[in-house]
Amino acid sequence: MPHLIDGHNLIPHTGLRLADPNDEGKLTAMLLRYFARTGRSGTVYFDGKTSGAPAGGSSRHLTVRFVAAPRTADDAIRAHLARLGAEARNWVVVSNDQAVRRAARQAGARAVTSGDFARELRTAASPAADEKPEGGLTPDELDEFERLFGDRPS
Repeated sequence: MPHLIDGHNLIPHTGLRLADPNDEGKLTAMLLRYFARTGRSGTVYFDGKTSGAPAGGSSRHLTVRFVAAPRTADDAIRAHLARLGAEARNWVVVSNDQAVRRAARQAGARAVTSGDFARELRTAASPAADEKPEGGLTPDELDEFERLFGDRPS
């Protein structure tokens, strides 16, 4: 199932800090590894697109979107759900915002809290003792990641 994620809502639950100027980049790297490892995909929305900064980008497993004010990531997630229509039932929405989770359930999507998803992220990131870690970034994904976050103003 693909995921719609409120990025700034998830950051504090992953052990990252919102005060870190590269918090979005670090979360994106975590999500890329998670989705590559699980074979799933997702879209993460971040509030606060700055003027001149890219609106986002995408790789095989993850689409990153920065939302410019006055819109919020919450608004963008609700709009995404509306565009999905009946297909929303195939999606998972990750947010602590009750209104977003309610909109997800009304659209037929599965709604999970940021804390619950962060636990899933950590579990998937810990390979079994006899398992080799996988899910590293492909060269194309690394190039995209660097393009998205390398020159991002702090």
